[in-house]
Amino acid sequence: MIDLFKIGFLTVTLIDLVDIAIVTTFFYWLYSRLRDTIAVNVLFGLVIVIALSFITEAVNLKSLNWILRTISDIWLIAFIVLFQPEIRKLLMIISRSRIFRSFVQTKISDVIDEITDAVKELSEKHIGALIVFPRSQNVQMTIDTGIRIQATLTKELVLSIFNVKSPLHDGAIIIENNIIVAARCILPLSQQTKFKGKNLGTRHRAALGLSEQIDAIILVVSEETGSISVADSGELNLNIHIDNLAAVLTSKLAD
Repeated sequence: MIDLFKIGFLTVTLIDLVDIAIVTTFFYWLYSRLRDTIAVNVLFGLVIVIALSFITEAVNLKSLNWILRTISDIWLIAFIVLFQPEIRKLLMIISRSRIFRSFVQTKISDVIDEITDAVKELSEKHIGALIVFPRSQNVQMTIDTGIRIQATLTKELVLSIFNVKSPLHDGAIIIENNIIVAARCILPLSQQTKFKGKNLGTRHRAALGLSEQIDAIILVVSEETGSISVADSGELNLNIHIDNLAAVLTSKLAD
């Protein structure tokens, strides 16, 4: 590799400049996402410790370098433990990017008609339902809370599961591609009890809670009113008309 220039004892190559540019861009992006949180102060401290560690290694201060590296390892673990919510949000932002999702195949077009037909009947009969459509993230932990089914999605199967006499009607079903993976799954409840002035029931809080944590779309049918809602990224789209449901799902779940 051709040397570009030297700064004292440091030799700088083209690869070094590219490396520095990538790291600088990453930290700037990380800062822009965390600047309104307390996590940014800890991040600054971590960057300073890493910089000092690099300097001490360059000038061969072995003992001080070892201490700084040990501190940076502990600091990094503390950052991950203390700021799990912020890190989770960052991962959700990354997973929703076009570049990331281009590697994740999500086939939903084949199931929208079945779901729309089933939801229409559930809504008309005021039968409560929770339907989860994972997008770019693995939902294995949620699947493990329920009963595995691994059955091809059909309107009739959805209606059977959410029938009040069915032992599987409580909780949510998980749909991946055209397969109902599991039923009676337990979703985490959101801390929000109201949304835009509306009191939230357990199903809506569960849908909202899961959407706050992972990249998924959660469809809710209210048992009390028969209304249809969709949770996405910690937001609720309330009172969706059945005629618009297919368009809403397509816009959120299409490749």
